[in-house]
Amino acid sequence: MQFGFFGINYKSALLEIRDKMFFTDAMKLDFFQKAEKIGVDQCFVLSTCNRSEVYYFYDKEEQKIQLQKIYEEMFPDITFRTYLVTLSGKEAIDYLYRIAAGLESLVLGEDQILGQVKEAFDYSRTMGYSGKELNKVVRDAITCAKRIKTELKISEKPLSVSYVGIKKLEEICGMAGKRILVIGSGKTAVLALKYIYEYQAGDVVACSRTYAHARLLRETFPDIKIISYEERYEEIKQCDIVVSATSSPHLVIKKEKCSLENPITFLDLAAPRDIDIAFTGQPLVNLINLDTLQEIVLNNQKEREYLVEKGRKLIEEDLQETILWLMQSRMDATIDSLQQRCTTIVEDSYAYLNRKLELGQREQKILKKVLNASLQRLLREPIQEMKRLDTEEEQEKYKQFIRQLFQI
Repeated sequence: MQFGFFGINYKSALLEIRDKMFFTDAMKLDFFQKAEKIGVDQCFVLSTCNRSEVYYFYDKEEQKIQLQKIYEEMFPDITFRTYLVTLSGKEAIDYLYRIAAGLESLVLGEDQILGQVKEAFDYSRTMGYSGKELNKVVRDAITCAKRIKTELKISEKPLSVSYVGIKKLEEICGMAGKRILVIGSGKTAVLALKYIYEYQAGDVVACSRTYAHARLLRETFPDIKIISYEERYEEIKQCDIVVSATSSPHLVIKKEKCSLENPITFLDLAAPRDIDIAFTGQPLVNLINLDTLQEIVLNNQKEREYLVEKGRKLIEEDLQETILWLMQSRMDATIDSLQQRCTTIVEDSYAYLNRKLELGQREQKILKKVLNASLQRLLREPIQEMKRLDTEEEQEKYKQFIRQLFQI
């Protein structure tokens, strides 16, 4: 039995291809049922916005080809020759480990994929398409991913400019209880607002060049105060922090129009700039713009890449244990047959001796134990040797020899 993988992800297929290849639960069940008909009864499908992948155990090489054909037939409009990636054995298991740990994600080290792997596997297990081998591999991958998350904390190195900017604000001036003006109503502004509220800001005010767009922010942030765009300079006089994230081609806040009496921190998340660079160096002003933030993001990206390499080394350590377990488990059926043969011999010998000898209950128990212990002693070394075999070819030869020798 061998572990296999095939599928497409963001590295091998464009978004327009990935969009067409999402598996619903009904499609997954249909796939599992077709896989079972060709003898593949352990598999799960990981289907996200960035990937459409199948992980499975197979016995024969022809099953790999058949399973891929089933997969391709589910998406008849796709030409798979260009996009399909296949792996088997250790490489496939290693890939699953990296997937679960977020080391193969578009955003290195992100945590969301771990939950998606758990959910995909749980669905397969619930539907009855898992077994001890798949259970072992997936659970080991999840355990390793949790270890990497706990020890390396890769995801705690933020790569979102909005998040880095708000975090920088918190470091410089703190946000708890502060009055904050947010200019803009697009995605960047909404993301900034989300983080601002997480830091327990006091009064939060928003404005946008289109008043109706600003009012829509109340659907997500019901406590926010909305003012008109023209009131922004008056509002700035009352604020501790101003965050600007518009798509304006011109400056939104000009130095000559601001009359500042109290310390204020500006965070400019826009490109081109929203806030006049002439504020730089002014006594009452802290100005944070994309130049500063992108440098932080770049450093965080480099640190994530370094931690990802450390994560791969942790995977290699844990992977060896999983591989060893799988190698040994391939001999389980032969070992079970050998143990069953041993039990049969013990029962036959005990029954014969018990008929010939007048034994009390105590002597009967002792006789059975001695017979069993003697045969187990004989089998101990062959069983240990079977567990030490480290190639499939050696295992197969040993199986054939044991079956022939013991007639099992």
